[in-house]
Parts: sequence; structure tokens; C-alpha cells
Amino acid sequence: MKRWLLMMLTISLLLSGCSGIRYGHFHMVEPYGAQSDQTGTQNISITNYDELCLALADLTKQGIKSQVLSFAQYDQSKLDQDMRRAIWQLQTYDPITAYAVEKIIYEKGTSTGQSAVAVNISYIHDRAEIQKIQNAQDMKQAQQIIYVALNNCEAGVVLHLENYDATDFVQLVEDYAFQYPQMVMETPKVSATVYPKSGQQRVVELKFTYNNSRDTLRNMQSQVSSVFSAAELYAISKGPTLKKAELFYSFLMERYDYQLATSMTPAYSLLCHGVGDDRAFAAIYAAMCEQTGLKCQVITGTRWGAPWSWNLVCVDGVYYHIDLLRCSEDGDFKPRMDADMEGYVWDFSAYPESVLPEPET
Repeated sequence: MKRWLLMMLTISLLLSGCSGIRYGHFHMVEPYGAQSDQTGTQNISITNYDELCLALADLTKQGIKSQVLSFAQYDQSKLDQDMRRAIWQLQTYDPITAYAVEKIIYEKGTSTGQSAVAVNISYIHDRAEIQKIQNAQDMKQAQQIIYVALNNCEAGVVLHLENYDATDFVQLVEDYAFQYPQMVMETPKVSATVYPKSGQQRVVELKFTYNNSRDTLRNMQSQVSSVFSAAELYAISKGPTLKKAELFYSFLMERYDYQLATSMTPAYSLLCHGVGDDRAFAAIYAAMCEQTGLKCQVITGTRWGAPWSWNLVCVDGVYYHIDLLRCSEDGDFKPRMDADMEGYVWDFSAYPESVLPEPET
């Protein structure tokens, strides 16, 4: 009885001139112009397994929730097996599907008297989120996209990498924030999820969690940028010399009677409120020097057995140790060589040697 009713329903659809699919109930395929964002615009004809895989992958990339696939010229004995295999393959190996899709189900039926399948897809991430995925050829391009997101105080970024390399994204973000304190006001907590678990192509979802709101961070960023501009003007007439290094020292140390404390917003707290620790001083001093062409890096080690950070400045190929806080304690700007660094310990192999050049004969 049920088969007879379904047959009559199919005949009525054909006579009415409407296209549809029968799989327990009938589904009307809307005309292209009236199509919703969640439904495929027209039946897709599938003739082989590769076309099936490509069609399903294309649906997920577009965020389509339902679609009719036509299998008029397909080997019907393999249809069920191929549908299951294609869905499994897609969810296991396709990056966009692994990231966005929760489940793919299907039902067989007929459309305009031909074999067809109705596919329904439920999503973890919707079409709008899929469209925000940014493409990167490799990790180098991915890093640049991540850095832009950090500079803009964004809540995260999703990347589709053509060539994925295993990366410690937490460390990547921490390193960038430390190197560019004038851009990253607060180092966010980072969660990184990679889809799928294996393969050359992957989707990487990074989420950044801040203690401050984006508007607050952008306001901090603006104030810090103004201070960096003032520092650049303060030393603008000097080239990459020790005099420029001294001017940046003076600019920083004369701003406040500093309170030594660690802050989650190191550049803003130090430059706008006079609160910071040795690590903040070293990072900001290095960033100011580098911004004006004076090569400077941060050394992380110990001073009298306690963790400590200071700077190593290069002038005319000679490296000088500059500990801003020690200079402030002594009341004198004094670059030092390795031999003068009593009480300091660091990884000598990780940094250039600091020695006076041999006098010319």
C-alpha cells in the first residue's frame, strides 16, 4: 500500500511539472533565484565516486545544509557503499569538513523519475564562520595572518593551510607579543585546534582570550604608540650609535619613579603608569631601538641567582650589555662587556660574544 502511494506521489510531481525527491516525504527544490542560503540551488548530477566526493566537499565549503544529488548514470549496486565511504572520507580527511561539519546523513529516493539522494548536513560552524577562514600556503604566511590578528586585538583566527607543519602556537603568540610590545598590549591565552588530525592540508582554529576588552586594548595601543613616536623623535638625529642607546635609556628612565611589578599589559603599564619589571623594560627598550634601526635583543638569564632580563645592543659590529635597571641603580648609563657582567648568568651559546675589538696596529 505504501509503495503504491509513493508511486502515485511521484507521478503527481511529474504531471505538475515540479521537480522533487521522494524519501519518505517529498522535498521541493526551489528555483535558483528563490533559493535560501542553506539549500542547494539545483540537483547535482553524479556519475562516479570522484564526482561524489567533490560534490560533498563543495557543499560543506559553501555551508549548504541540504542538497539533492542525482545518480541517473551511477552503478546503483554501489550507491549505498560509496555514499558511506565518501562521507567517512570527507569527515576524516577534508579540512573544511572536519572543522565545520557535525554530521552528514542521506536518504535515497527519486527525482524526476531518476535515482537520487537527499543529503542533509548539520554544522558545528555555520556558513558565516566558514567564509571567514583565511587561506595560507604555508606556516610563514600563516604566521603573518596570526600577527595581524594579534595587532588588531581579535578574538582569534581560522586558517586553511595548504602545507601544514606542526607548530607550538602558544609559544608563537608569546614570542610575538614579547618582540612587539608596542603592538600587543596583553598576551592572550591561546587555544589551538587542528582539523583533521593528519594530512598535509589542515584547518587551524586559534582562539585568543584576553582579560581586557578589545576597545580597552585598542585604546591602550593608541597611547603606547604615541609614546613610541615620542621616543623616536627624541633620538631621531642620532644614527645606530651608543648615543642613541643612551637617549632611549634617558627617555625611559626619566618618565617615572618606577614601581617594579609584573603586569599583564607590560607596555601600557610601564609607559603610561610607571609600573613594570625587568622583562618589560628589556622588551620595550629593544622594541624602541629596533624601530629606529639600532640592533638590540633581549637576554634572559639570572642576576645574583634570580631570573633577570636585560639587553644586548650592537653598534658597529660590537655588542654591549645594557641593563637599564642596574644603570638606574648606579645613576649612570654604562654599557658593559661580557667580562664586566659579574653576577649575571646566561646561555653564552645563544647570544653573540661581547668583547672590545682588538686595537688596530
